[in-house]
Amino acid sequence: MFSTQQSKVAIVRGERGHQPVFDALDLIDYKSALAGYSRVLIKVNFITTMTWDTGATTDPVVVEALILRLQKLPVEVYVVESDASMTNADKAFQSTGMSDLCNSHGVPYLNLRHQKDKVKLAIPNGEALKDITVPKIVAESAIISAAKMKTHMATKVTLGMKNMFGLLPDKLKFKYHAKGISKVIVDINTVLKPHLTVIDGFVAMEGKGPSSGTPVKMDLILAGKDPVATDATCARVMGLDPHEISHIRGAHQKDIGEIDNIDIAGLQIDDVKREFKRR
Repeated sequence: MFSTQQSKVAIVRGERGHQPVFDALDLIDYKSALAGYSRVLIKVNFITTMTWDTGATTDPVVVEALILRLQKLPVEVYVVESDASMTNADKAFQSTGMSDLCNSHGVPYLNLRHQKDKVKLAIPNGEALKDITVPKIVAESAIISAAKMKTHMATKVTLGMKNMFGLLPDKLKFKYHAKGISKVIVDINTVLKPHLTVIDGFVAMEGKGPSSGTPVKMDLILAGKDPVATDATCARVMGLDPHEISHIRGAHQKDIGEIDNIDIAGLQIDDVKREFKRR
């Protein structure tokens, strides 16, 4: 049975910088989502070595704002990503400017592919997978999905929940696409639901995402504790119906989060909505 309680999602507009991220976090009471954890992983999107201004990868300014807020809490902070079929995460870490950022704040970066201590997580009623094997640190930490606002040729959008796909330490991830990528995303979020989702829309991407589309300056940050509600809200900002996006609809049907019963804080969808090109 779905919850009758509304999920809160913040929409904040502002020029690229820390303050819009701070404002969005404050609107959703981010501290409560991390309560009880001594370690927080910031999962970035490094699908390519392209820089933030192309709309392809997570903006280091967003990550820095998260680090600054997390450093006020009694938690260890790591920035994490894993290699993908087309990308070496370590090279992306350097080329995107994330290396300099992490070094300046004393925050370690982890390529999850190289973490040797792993655990297997069984997926209840998995749609495509029975279980996943992930680094132990992933299973034992709070996770912030620091996603990018982008269209995606296979899944229509790549936002907070799709970003969690990168927690799988396998480099050759195309095998998961063969199982039905939208179902795989739902399965992953069933056992690894992000504690916070922060979507970087300072420069978004439309068209042939996740890496070959056109950058769109949106000057937006979206944030929420409910990953389904946050992604559904962002989809609506992009002019898309979340009910027509398989992994968002499927995650709602599995009671991972709300798709309609959402309390929007800050600006409203109609204040910032833009029809994103899909191709």
